[in-house]
Amino acid sequence: MRIVASLAVVAALGSVPSLSHAAPLHAAWEKFKAGRALNHISDDGERALADIVVAQQFVAQGKVDQAVPPLYDAQKRLEAARKAEKRFNAAESALQPAPQHPVAPSHQPVTTPTDWLPVGGEFVASDIMAPEKKAAVASANAQLKAGDSQAAAQTMQVVGEDIDFIVALAPLDQMEGAVNRATVFVEGRQPNQAAEALQQALDGIVFVSQDFVETLAPTAAPSQPAKK
Repeated sequence: MRIVASLAVVAALGSVPSLSHAAPLHAAWEKFKAGRALNHISDDGERALADIVVAQQFVAQGKVDQAVPPLYDAQKRLEAARKAEKRFNAAESALQPAPQHPVAPSHQPVTTPTDWLPVGGEFVASDIMAPEKKAAVASANAQLKAGDSQAAAQTMQVVGEDIDFIVALAPLDQMEGAVNRATVFVEGRQPNQAAEALQQALDGIVFVSQDFVETLAPTAAPSQPAKK
């Protein structure tokens, strides 16, 4: 299963909580496994992934010129993510891919330790969930793929129970290189090569469990003592 974003507008499920209830709901949400997992996702990485998918759709539609702005945005956001602290270095062989979301058939493993960036995730609904809750999970996943984890968290509040969450990790160097190649190709009006580079960017993603990410998630760097 490849990660393909659904950029269609997703109807909101349930009513929006009033301001008087927003803080208690947020506090309750943070106790859920999925709520904690969303905190590990890189905001810039998440938006970069959404930009890549938008560019991929434009290229597939033959709108090469329209693919340029989202690719520029993806480049800037990946560079910003590189300077943040939500990435971690590990060998791909040390990762534990989630069985619910195997890597793409054309995935090329990274053979040396590299920086991994949490760029998104996916809620995993159980078979015994009520239909309306499964619908909420599907909507939240669509919002995650569109790069809006805040909306996804709000949608998931109607589920009211803890469910599994898997995190999408992207090898930062490889994704950035693929985006740079795609940018060169779209600027040179070479849609086939651009499409291949964008698919490589997406195929590099590995989904792992939220529990696994928590064992590797970087902690804030200790503050440096003031110079005398």
